[in-house]
Amino acid sequence: MDRYPDILEDILHSDENSDDEWDMLLAETKREEESRSKRRNKHRGSVPGHRIIRRGRVEGHERLYHDYFAPNCVYDAFFRRRFRMGRPLFLRIVNGVEQYDPYFVQTTDAIGNLGLSSLQKVTAAFRILTYGTPADSVDEYVRIGESTAIESLRRFVQAVIAVFGDEYLRPPNNNDIARLLAIGEQRGFPGMLGSIDCMHWKWKNCPTAWQGMYTGHCHEPTIILEAVASQDLWIWHAFFGLPGSLNDINVLERSPVFATLTEGRAPPINYRINGHDYTMGYYLADGIYPNWSTFVKTIPCPQGLKRKHYAAAQESIRKDVERAFGVLQARFAIVRGPARFWDEETLAYIMKACIIMHNMIIEDEGATNDNDFDGSGENPIVQVSHVHTPEFVDFIQTHHQIRSNASHSQLQSDLIEHLWQRYGQ
Repeated sequence: MDRYPDILEDILHSDENSDDEWDMLLAETKREEESRSKRRNKHRGSVPGHRIIRRGRVEGHERLYHDYFAPNCVYDAFFRRRFRMGRPLFLRIVNGVEQYDPYFVQTTDAIGNLGLSSLQKVTAAFRILTYGTPADSVDEYVRIGESTAIESLRRFVQAVIAVFGDEYLRPPNNNDIARLLAIGEQRGFPGMLGSIDCMHWKWKNCPTAWQGMYTGHCHEPTIILEAVASQDLWIWHAFFGLPGSLNDINVLERSPVFATLTEGRAPPINYRINGHDYTMGYYLADGIYPNWSTFVKTIPCPQGLKRKHYAAAQESIRKDVERAFGVLQARFAIVRGPARFWDEETLAYIMKACIIMHNMIIEDEGATNDNDFDGSGENPIVQVSHVHTPEFVDFIQTHHQIRSNASHSQLQSDLIEHLWQRYGQ
């Protein structure tokens, strides 16, 4: 009634109070009460329009614990299949994430009700990553809302990168390079450090204004991942985020894959093939890559037994990176299907976190031998030099050595002879 003081004052001071005026006042008062009642009915909780759903979060945690984490859990034989890793590794990730981000610590609300546990939040994030399902699909079992599941996923991938990224997504150190060179020598390619290639991830929710830039030969918006993988499928280099309209050469020109080599921080690599000495390692690549001394490519339409044998060996071993892409997509279906997030930053976090956990699984399952994953064989610290001219000259010289077509041809010819003398005759 405070909204109509003039009407009330006129009625009270009027000598002739008509029934029409009282009826008008009662009608206005009734409409105001109905409006207030509607506003009260829409308001739930601390957020206007927010509905409260009694999901039973505590019961959800107890069910999840007894199904997968109790001493005699129900689905003990299915844990590796459904979480893509063993239980000890999963709990290691949960503990690391919980210590890094307080968001995953179970708390109570203002009236003392327990919130979601770290197992529920991490399990919801894992289900989205491993199965590629929408965020609301985990609500029925984990008892977590859609918005909370999305927030848990975003915080989880950032925490995984922050906690485990330095250990499981780094360039190879001295011990790693020695092991990779030994594996390459055993396979007939001395000096090989792995194989390199690119993968496209479809971006379903790419903004309309960006779709032309991100659409390439796949005829739909994609984001490119450049990776280097070894025989054990360990991914040593990951460069993600360039638009799908670029090809592998464009990605290579922007990639930091040779940054440590050109800056003089790479460990020394010395090997001998067919009587020639070499000082730089190389990657196996497909035909689109340039004729650089750091790439070894196949021979299209090879002529002669030697060249055919070399082409078959190169094409076979180069599939390591293709196998790594396939295993990565099989373990984490989110990177196999179309990406549903709108911002590229979140997609980059998801891709890097999946690669980190992929490498952690490889280490945990013993697919590698004598690998220095703790970084104890880390490269020595480079002392900063203040003599600018020699550093720049060395940088330019190394840059030209990497892009040397003559060295590429010589290396390929030596490998052809080496493979034929070792396996072909």
